[in-house]
Amino acid sequence: MERIEHRACFGGWQDVYRHESKVLGCTMNFAVYLPPQAEKERLPVLYWLSGLTCTEQNFITKAGAQRYAAEHGIILVAPDTSPRGDAVADAEGYDLGQGAGFYLNATQEPWARHYRMYDYIVEELPALIEANLPASAARAISGHSMGGHGALTIALKNPGRYRSVSAFSPIVAPTQVSWGEKAFTAYLGEDRASWKAWDATELVKSAPEKLPLLIDQGEGDEFLVNQLRPQLLQAAAEAAGHPLDLRLHPGYDHSYYFIASFIGEHVAHHARALRGA
Repeated sequence: MERIEHRACFGGWQDVYRHESKVLGCTMNFAVYLPPQAEKERLPVLYWLSGLTCTEQNFITKAGAQRYAAEHGIILVAPDTSPRGDAVADAEGYDLGQGAGFYLNATQEPWARHYRMYDYIVEELPALIEANLPASAARAISGHSMGGHGALTIALKNPGRYRSVSAFSPIVAPTQVSWGEKAFTAYLGEDRASWKAWDATELVKSAPEKLPLLIDQGEGDEFLVNQLRPQLLQAAAEAAGHPLDLRLHPGYDHSYYFIASFIGEHVAHHARALRGA
């Protein structure tokens, strides 16, 4: 780990680290906010997964979450959204390739060599964080759009690993919308049955742990009807008896203005699960 950014923020430090990822086979950046309490104790961690086109920078510069993390004593970790580098496969357009890892393990070439963001988020990155920073093994996960898809699927696929999960404007049913169909065809192949393992609406039907899902969705979101479709997850959760709090907000769109408006409530939600406060 090499620290490449170090900025004072709300009594703590907003850092960015660079490291060589064995899982992804490339150099990766991730952002870490250490609140002031980290000087005296090991703290729980909230992992944030960003959306299409984003890097580790979007969340730390636009969401305003550090203020709330300092209030509750929670470390924030925001990784990049895909493997990066000249040797890493890419594609034209914003919704496939670099910046569009979809938090899965690709099985098809040329993607399979590097695009293993699921393993990176679930295994490699937490191990690195917990070994090198004042972080405990108490984890929560959240994200936006493609990252909301990642947060939901990762939590549903790993019972007991996360104490809480939330999402802003998530892609809840990627197997049924064009963003997901394009990415899944490339990364996973033509067998649509295999796609279900990476779809929150499918996973919630038989999730072994009833971890409550918190989702905020803007009703003015330009992607709501064609790409996000939260009602599909809502119906599946109701049928499975899986707790879901889907909060719809008139006027809000897909931007970080929406995230910044409600991120404090999400951090508080995770703090209750992580710290009991």
